Amino acid sequence: MALRPVMVNVKALDAAAVGRFWAEALGWTAYSAGVTTYVGPPGGLVWPDPVVLGIDVVPVPEPKTAVKNRVHLDLATTSVAHQTELVARLKSLGATPADVGQGDVPWTVLADPEGNEFCVLEPREIYRDTGPVAAVVVDCTDPRAMARFWGEATDWTVHEVADDHASLRSAKGGGPYLEFLRTPDTKTVPDRLHLDLLPYPDDDKAAEVNRLRTLGASDLDIGQGDVAWTCLTDPENHEFCVLAP
Repeated sequence: MALRPVMVNVKALDAAAVGRFWAEALGWTAYSAGVTTYVGPPGGLVWPDPVVLGIDVVPVPEPKTAVKNRVHLDLATTSVAHQTELVARLKSLGATPADVGQGDVPWTVLADPEGNEFCVLEPREIYRDTGPVAAVVVDCTDPRAMARFWGEATDWTVHEVADDHASLRSAKGGGPYLEFLRTPDTKTVPDRLHLDLLPYPDDDKAAEVNRLRTLGASDLDIGQGDVAWTCLTDPENHEFCVLAP
C-alpha cells in the first residue's frame, strides 16, 4: 500500500486571484468549479493528473504572516535567457522580489500576490523533464528522517539522501521532485502550502491513515469537522491531507 501525492494545497484570501496567478505563471489553466481553484495543465481538467502535481488554491480568512513559508515551489528554466524572461513575466503578473536571506545566488526569489515565496531557478540539468515546477521544497531539521517517512508514506522513490538534503520523485519519472532542505529555523506557524495525498482506487483510506500513524504521522484538528479527507502532520509537524479515493 502507498499513497500518491496529487496536488499542492495553497491557502489564500482570494483563491480565484491566486489561482489565476499560478495558472498564468505556469502556462496552465485555472478551473473553479467550486469553492477552491484548481490549477492544472491545459487541455481540459484531468484529476488526478498522471504526471504533474496540480495546485489547489483554497480560500481562508487569515492572511499570510510575515514568517517565511517552510514549504515553497521551485520553478524550472531551460536557459539563462528563459530565467530572465520568466522573472520579468512573473513580476508583470504581480510577483514581487523576496529576501529570505538568500544572499548572492544564481536563482531568483519572488513572492506571489499574497506573499508566498517561490524560486525561479537557473537552468539545471536535473530539472530538464519536470515541467514548469521543478520541485516542492520543504524546510526541515532532519532530511534523512523526512525522506524515510515520506518514502514509506508515498509511492515515490528516494533519489538522494544526505545530512543537509534529500529528494524523492515519482517512480514513473516526469513531474516535480519533493525535496527536503535542512534549515536552522523551526516551524512556528501553520504551513501556507501543503501536500494532498490520494489512495489508489482499490486501497482502503482508513487503513492507509492508520499506516501513516505507525510511521510517525499525527492527527491534526484544524476545525475541519466531518469531512471526507483526513488531516495529519508528518514527524516535523508539516500538515498534509489524505483525500478520499
